[in-house]
Formats: sequence, C-alpha cells, structure tokens
Amino acid sequence: MEQTITKQQLEFAALIAQNSKTDGIHATAIERLFLIRCSQPTAPLHALHEPTLCIVAQGKKQVMLGENLYVYGQDRCLVVSIDLPVVGQVIEATPTVPYLCLRLDLDPGELGTLMMEAKLDTTVNQQPEPGLSLSPVTPQLLDAAIRLLRLLETPEDIAILAPLVVKEILYRLLSGEQSGRLRQIALADKRLQGIGKAINWLKWNYEKPFRIEAIAREACMSPSSLHHHFKSVTAMSPLQYQKQLRLQQARRLMLGEGMDAATASHHVGYESPSQFSREYSRLFGAPPLRDIARLKSSQET
Repeated sequence: MEQTITKQQLEFAALIAQNSKTDGIHATAIERLFLIRCSQPTAPLHALHEPTLCIVAQGKKQVMLGENLYVYGQDRCLVVSIDLPVVGQVIEATPTVPYLCLRLDLDPGELGTLMMEAKLDTTVNQQPEPGLSLSPVTPQLLDAAIRLLRLLETPEDIAILAPLVVKEILYRLLSGEQSGRLRQIALADKRLQGIGKAINWLKWNYEKPFRIEAIAREACMSPSSLHHHFKSVTAMSPLQYQKQLRLQQARRLMLGEGMDAATASHHVGYESPSQFSREYSRLFGAPPLRDIARLKSSQET
C-alpha cells in the first residue's frame, strides 16, 4: 500500500503543478474545484474557512482553530463542515518543491442526496462533531482526486464525468472517518442547523451589540445549549466568534480601503478604540498601525 500511495502522490503533485503555474489560488473548469500553489512558507493568515475538503500533494500547512492546532501534509486531509474563523499558515514549501493542494468546496445538499441514493445510515451522534478535523488520505480517495484532475486535460469530458467523480469523493468521505460530521451537516441535524443559523446571523450582524439571548432565539435553542454546542463545533464561544469576525473585517477595511483604525473599529461595532486596539493586538500580534504597515510592506516585496 505504501508504494501505491507514493506513486499516486507523484502523479497527484504533477497534475496540480501543471495546472497551477504560479503561486496563489487557482479556479478550474470544474465547479467548486481550486488548486493552491505556494513556493515558500507564509505568514499566518486569518480567514473565514467555508465547508471544504483539502488534500495536500506536497508541503505542509497548519491551521489554528481557537486553541487547537492542526498540522497536515500528504498523509492527512482537512475537512471543514461549517464556516469557521481560522488562522492558516503554509509551513513547508520551497521554489523547487512548492506547497501544492487540491481544494474542493462542499455542498451540504449534494451530501444529503448522496446519502439517500447510497442508503447510508442516517443516524447522527448525540454530541455534535467538531467543525474541522483531519483524517488519513486513503488510496481510494486519492485515486478519485487524481481522476478528477485528469479531466482538466480533456475539458469536453468535464460536464459529464466531473459530477460522477465528485460524487465518488463525497462517498469516500461519507464512508470513512469523516462520516459523522458530514452526515450531521447533510441531514441538517437540528443542533448543527441551529449553530449554522447562529453563525449566519453573526456573519451578517457582527457589528451589532452581542446579545446571546437574541442569537439563541435565531438558532431556536436555549442560550446554555447554544453556548455548549457552538463551542463543541467551532472551538470557541459565540462571543469569541463575533470578535474574530469583527477584527478580521476591520483588518480588511484598513488594508484594502485605507481606513484608519478608529474609523474601522467603529465600522465593525467597537465603541472603545482602546478595547479594539487591545483585542486586535491579541489576535494579530501587533497594534493596528504596526500590523497594517507590516502587511503593506510584505505586499511590496
């Protein structure tokens, strides 16, 4: 099995490399399929990670969710089943052996349909599963990923064959270690559905004052139940989740739109500039002015 995986990994890496000639995230002709290339380690990047599957062909990456650190390379794939604010960082990459990764965005509706077609077990665990996890990359999963990439060489086959291969990839995930968390989201488990509603509310109302009772009503859960299950899935409390959304948005406004720190902090809902500066420094490692200056300097080099 070890020799098979090694041979597969070589082809997997070659296919990603030939379809992503430069560093960055590359969209492909296959819906929801992206290829990622990076020729050197990166600084930590704060982002809102949407439901997705990531399989690495070369190099390594680490993702921090709350206090939990996940490191993965060729041997393990990353599955995110719900929107999560994370800190991602490529930690192993060189110009000659760049970091190469396949990203397939997940569609909960497609997962649910597949479960019904395959007559898979529709029961879910009593306790919601964490929204981010790692699991081994099996030869069967890697084989399906390779066949999906090969279709980029024959565009005329994509419309018919790509959906079939994507379905196989999802089936492999539903049949493996990721089955619990994927079945939760596919079946719209009431608790996970409630957490999803709470996350959606926070995404669109992050600048509003935090009221756990209002968010719990939106999620159709009690405040204590929401807090408990929200933390089990996201590794943070609803308030911590809102703070990360606020601070990430403020950083984008200062870096992308040239807002000063006071204006950006007010725009995302902070009433106290000093509190904003303290929490910004805690998350990003430096006060707003110094952090934005560093980011701009790194973009120019």
